[in-house]
Amino acid sequence: MNLRGKLLLAQIPVGLALVLVGLVAVASVSMLGASSQNILSENYRSVLAAQRMKESLERVDSAALFFASDRRQLALEQATLHRKRFEAELEVEEGNITEPGERDAARRVRTLWDDYRKKLDRFFAQTQSAALVDTYFRELQPEFVKIKDAADQVLVLNQDAMVHKSDLAEKLARRAAATMALTALAAIAFGILFSAGMTNRLVRPLSVLSQAVGRLEEGDFRVHARIKGDDEIARLAQRFNNMAEHLDEYRNSSLGELLLAQQSAQAAIESFPDPTIIYTLEGSVLNMNRPAEELLAKAAEIGSADPGGLVDARLKSVLDSVRNHVLQGKGPYVPRGLEEALRVALADEARFYLPRATPIYDQGGAINGATVILQDVTRLRRFDELKNDLVATVAHEFRTPLTSLRMAIYLCTEGTAGPLTAKQGDLLFAAREDCERLQNVVDELLNLARIQSGHIEIHARPIAASSLIETALSAHRGQAEQKQLRIKGEPLPIADEAVADPERIELVFSNLIGNAIRYTPEGGLIQLRARRVDGQVRFDVVDSGQGIPQEYQHAIFEKFFRVPGSQPGGAGLGLFIAKEIVEAHGGKMGLQSQPGQGCDVWFTLPLASQNGAGGRAG
Repeated sequence: MNLRGKLLLAQIPVGLALVLVGLVAVASVSMLGASSQNILSENYRSVLAAQRMKESLERVDSAALFFASDRRQLALEQATLHRKRFEAELEVEEGNITEPGERDAARRVRTLWDDYRKKLDRFFAQTQSAALVDTYFRELQPEFVKIKDAADQVLVLNQDAMVHKSDLAEKLARRAAATMALTALAAIAFGILFSAGMTNRLVRPLSVLSQAVGRLEEGDFRVHARIKGDDEIARLAQRFNNMAEHLDEYRNSSLGELLLAQQSAQAAIESFPDPTIIYTLEGSVLNMNRPAEELLAKAAEIGSADPGGLVDARLKSVLDSVRNHVLQGKGPYVPRGLEEALRVALADEARFYLPRATPIYDQGGAINGATVILQDVTRLRRFDELKNDLVATVAHEFRTPLTSLRMAIYLCTEGTAGPLTAKQGDLLFAAREDCERLQNVVDELLNLARIQSGHIEIHARPIAASSLIETALSAHRGQAEQKQLRIKGEPLPIADEAVADPERIELVFSNLIGNAIRYTPEGGLIQLRARRVDGQVRFDVVDSGQGIPQEYQHAIFEKFFRVPGSQPGGAGLGLFIAKEIVEAHGGKMGLQSQPGQGCDVWFTLPLASQNGAGGRAG
């Protein structure tokens, strides 16, 4: 297996872990939704039927009294209508037998109702008004009470069953949460351990090769890098060994052997599967391998066909930037991640190349040139896109069942499904808060997916900086006061307008102020400032909290990063999304913090005066 295949294999366990966690989460949420639906479909229908039977029965009983009071026409109309309704609801109950003992209770209602109907028909058939009242209290009224009691029994059976099933649903929710947590921990642990093992196996040959290169640099030309296998690193090691042998021969040979050593060095460069270019100290090309020649030729050909020559110009710009980084003494150039990969549209397909560069030193330790390698990361980039699509799909699939779960919990807390005890209420309110937290995580994941896919749009227009500050203060003042924090905006020394999308910038402020409220102790102060800096408007959110340790500040704006020991909640995406939104406006974001002295997170937006009358960006 080649090196690219091994790198891809090392990432597979993490993807499988994400899939497993997603499947378990979806199954758990589906089970909870089915449990709640069970209560409504099995018992709630019977509860309604019993209540409606009691109501119709009371109307029939009232009709009998009307008949005894010589209001016969009204009595017969009312009795006929509500006898039909009673029959319909009784049939609903008889067709929805779900609990032990409920069938006997329904049969008892049916038997008593049949007897009652016969007596009622005989009652309505009498013509002597004087005997009607006596007949009602002797025959009908006792039967009415029996039927009502029987209907109450059906009602109580189903209400008790609803309470019992609600308790079972609560236990199921706790079990599902524990299962999801254990599955997530196990999957993450497996993914990390497996990936770490694969990574160590990949890095070990590089370490051996690095040690061999170090000894060669010290003048030991008899060194050998002993690496087994047939991948790129093993072939490179073999070429290195050949080069070391030729250098050793050169040191003890004639000029003819020097030419042979040069050819071996060229062969070593050709062994690289990725485009490799060697520059002199002056910046001119000294040598390149065949993949580099083919790439530059294809890029130049496509660029010349393009009216603006964009492909060729973009590739040349990246190569010049990386080369100058090394030749200016800034050390090796190492990309931060796949987001720096350069897309090159070749004739057959588009490829992605990640630039790397290392300096070439002479015997005195001075920089004598630079080697630039364009690593082909097309497969890794596509795998990263698949991973992002998976996260977006899982988050999108979470949204519908999560909404149903939130609605079910809300209905329970509002007493729709019956009264709750104090303990049940506390548990349901805690569950509702956790659902809200999970909803925020899903929203952040969906925002991340939109940003990475390039579907987020910025509708920028000129807007007063003070208006942005006031909107942010109004939205978060209640939350701050609830935690007994002071939040204020300092008097603005400028009346400039910034070019911004108010809705997107409100999301940026929400993330920054929300973090400030979360990590500032009671009695603390949060300040919002705005001022002009270098032709832009700079906004600062300053808190008096615990601050951020220096060793974590460089990673605070990365995806899924959370400072160790920070409060639970969120997915570590808020600052990343905020930074992407600010940069989409043409601004920058950063922070200044000292542990124990609070934190100042700032961002900039273009001035409207520097951008004409504003505009629309996407």
